[in-house]
Amino acid sequence: MAKRGGFRVEHDSMGELKVPADALWGAQTQRALDNFHLSGRPMPGAFVRALALVKAAAAVVNGHLGLLDRARADAVMEAATAIAGGAHADQFPIDRYQTGSGTSSNMNANEVIAHVAARASKLSIHPNDHVNLGQSSNDVIPTSLRVMAVLGAKGELLPALTHLRKTIDKRAKAIGKTVKTGRTHLMDAMPLTFAQEFGAWSAQLASAQARIEDSLKRVRRLPIGGTAIGTGINAHPKFGARMAKALSTASGAKFESAADKFEGLAAQDDLVELSGQLNALAVALMKIGNDLRWMNSGPLAGLGEIELPALQPGSSIMPGKVNPVIPEALCMVCAQVMGLHQAISIAGQSGNFQLNVMLPLIACDIDEAIDLLSNAMIALADKAIAGVQVRKARVAEALDRNPILVTALNPVIGYEKAAKIAKRAYAENRPVFEIALEDSGLPEKTLRRLLDPAELTKGGIKGGAGGGSG
Repeated sequence: MAKRGGFRVEHDSMGELKVPADALWGAQTQRALDNFHLSGRPMPGAFVRALALVKAAAAVVNGHLGLLDRARADAVMEAATAIAGGAHADQFPIDRYQTGSGTSSNMNANEVIAHVAARASKLSIHPNDHVNLGQSSNDVIPTSLRVMAVLGAKGELLPALTHLRKTIDKRAKAIGKTVKTGRTHLMDAMPLTFAQEFGAWSAQLASAQARIEDSLKRVRRLPIGGTAIGTGINAHPKFGARMAKALSTASGAKFESAADKFEGLAAQDDLVELSGQLNALAVALMKIGNDLRWMNSGPLAGLGEIELPALQPGSSIMPGKVNPVIPEALCMVCAQVMGLHQAISIAGQSGNFQLNVMLPLIACDIDEAIDLLSNAMIALADKAIAGVQVRKARVAEALDRNPILVTALNPVIGYEKAAKIAKRAYAENRPVFEIALEDSGLPEKTLRRLLDPAELTKGGIKGGAGGGSG
């Protein structure tokens, strides 16, 4: 390479090109920088880490297979490992909207690793011949995608999901015995406890976690070793299997070699599936966020059942107003994740024959979805759920006046008579117990037993044997 002033001259198969003198990349990275000025946003750090882990593992495997001499293998492995740890992060500036195979990012990694390794070892190290040995962008990028997704789910998403579930369960235990009015169609319904309401949220999240963990079983299958189109041209026959083992050892996550490398290059259905489970988690979280907003609403003109922690002033003009800012932020995150899933779905079907050509988009959107959901769940747990307080007087007042409690009288007095009692209670704005005492013909002791809200949360037939239609 020849240096001239503030730049140096590099070359590739297309000829010479000026590169900033202090840059660690080479000609192919520079061409990508010159070509792609679309978003100003580089590939995410999590993807660069995964890509570097793949390069480090490849150096180890090629060294063990005798395809790369030990000195160069060690130099490449050490340089790639340092990059995976965050070194030289500013040397990966290529726009995320680039060539659909991610070749630009693969060569960016090859060139930077070669430069760092050569400088440290004083050896001649070539980006293609040594760093990219036995590889193609077409199997490296899909493999890095899967490594990134598994590490993100294992290191961020699932721990955050578990933390949120535990926080919900802990708060449910503290406030759970309080009975409140249930709602269907946003209208008064039969009573339930806060433990039952919070328990439904926890169950939703448990199901989401199980679905994500199941999807990861397929994401763990790596297509590395397929090289250009899946046949494995220029790669050692044992390369793919050994790469999966090396990546498992280096990352602490479990990976396996895909049985069919063609699938892993041409189709990204497993990542679309994972994105779908992130979308389903977003659906569950938005439901929880909106439940909290409704329960917190008012507090005078809304439901006012709970108080969320007051985190900041809610208005620039209305003094004293406080808003449910964490559930609102959560719902925006969920909306964004749903949109990301749509983009990933389109990207997933954008393959022709032996290669998908929207791999960088899938990488960026999967990473963003995992990050957003992880951060939002931690915020929801720590800044909202953990501090929820029940406004017991407001809850009790609404419960006492809930005419729908009359449902428990159906087995005894029949649906039509019970409906008349409920309608009169609504019309006269009186507790249903008072109207039932006047109109049902049942003694007070029986009514108190049948209309006990706490007992009604346990389900079953409260009236026992008796006439009436269901």
